[in-house]
Parts: sequence; structure tokens; C-alpha cells
Amino acid sequence: QLQLVESGGGLVQPGGSLRLSCAASGFTLDYYAIGWFRQAPGKEREGVSCMSSIDGSTYYADSVKGRVTISRDNAKNTAYLQMNNLRPEDTAVYYCAASGIYTRLCPEVHEYNYWGQGTQVTVSS
Repeated sequence: QLQLVESGGGLVQPGGSLRLSCAASGFTLDYYAIGWFRQAPGKEREGVSCMSSIDGSTYYADSVKGRVTISRDNAKNTAYLQMNNLRPEDTAVYYCAASGIYTRLCPEVHEYNYWGQGTQVTVSS
């Protein structure tokens, strides 16, 4: 079964940190570009970060730049999103996705082949 499973979400105070994990099964994640997205209640899905499958180039939304790091561990077939200095406005359901598109840029949303089920991140005091 081809799937992505996120974990690592939870409740954290402002200024805190979380590391989200995205474990792939049924396919080899390092052949794919990875994207992290989030969706807050009443808002559209937002791209947070992505990593190219070609050269590992990374991209971040301005809203998270400097606070978030995307990475992958090919041996574990898992991608990560390290989030530091979290703010209440980071509260959302976070999704990881994998795209087979061969590009150094972030794939378009419709170009992602696999999506995880999402993990809730709540930043509140």
C-alpha cells in the first residue's frame, strides 16, 4: 500500500518547537519531491515548504522562513518538518505530500501524487 503517514503534531506554547514526521511506505521517498502544506479552519491550504528530488533544494513560505526546516532521511524513508519559535498563527492541520515531478522547484499542488492524512498543530498558551 502506497501511503504517507504524518506524526508529531500536538499542542505547544508560543515560542515552542515541534518536529513533524512523514513516513512513506510502498515507495522510495528519495525519488520524490516533498512538500509540506497546512490548512487552518476557514482558510485555504497553504504551501509551507518543499524539497526538490533532484538536488535537495529547499523552499519556504515567507510566513515560516527562518523558523522552519525541511529535511529527509532516506535510510528511514521519512521526511521531516522542524518548526521552531511557533506562533498562534501556525495553528493548522499539516500535511505532507510527495511528487514524482522532476524539478528543482516546488511542484504545483496538483502535481503531488501522494498525500498524508494530516496532523494537527495547535499553538496556544
